[in-house]
Amino acid sequence: EVQLVESGGGLVQPGGSLRLSCAASGFPFGSYSMAWVRQPPGKGGEWVSSINSDSRSTWYADSVKGRFTISRDNAKKTLYLQLNSLKTEDTAMYYCTKDGPRVRSGSWSSDQAGQGTQVTVSS
Repeated sequence: EVQLVESGGGLVQPGGSLRLSCAASGFPFGSYSMAWVRQPPGKGGEWVSSINSDSRSTWYADSVKGRFTISRDNAKKTLYLQLNSLKTEDTAMYYCTKDGPRVRSGSWSSDQAGQGTQVTVSS
């Protein structure tokens, strides 16, 4: 059974930073490309970033490029997302999930993601 547990969210002022973590279990984490996605309040899902299994390749949505950094530690079975220069429009519930074409289009299965971690950017 795939288990993903996101953490690290919180309330931060514009321009601030957060580091999100996602602890994985129940599948061979090191063999999968992973992704972060988010859902702003009252809006549809958005793909944020992806990383391949050995961390050699990363991809970012234009809206976060240059501000967010995805990384992973396969030994710890953990995925990370460093969020810098946060903007109010980054306010959303953030989820980690296995990467894939549907995920890149902003759609994911609830049974392939965790409970999410809330990021709120507000002054």
